[in-house]
Amino acid sequence: MALADASRRRLVQRLAQGECRVGDLAAPFDISLAAVSKHIKVLEGAGLVRRRVAGREHYCALVPEHLGGALDWITIYR
Repeated sequence: MALADASRRRLVQRLAQGECRVGDLAAPFDISLAAVSKHIKVLEGAGLVRRRVAGREHYCALVPEHLGGALDWITIYR
């Protein structure tokens, strides 16, 4: 599951505040930009994040409507 990893949950938490450049998104992490990029790709694959390219800059945005499935699954185990 895409949200099983703590780093990916932190990325989603940051993206809940709005669209962000990948470099800015990676800045607070103590892992490489390449590692953050892999986490973003997992989130994109799950449909939770959308990427937009403007020139050389890559921007990510949360797709909050796709979090419903995770919420439904988590609610079962409350």
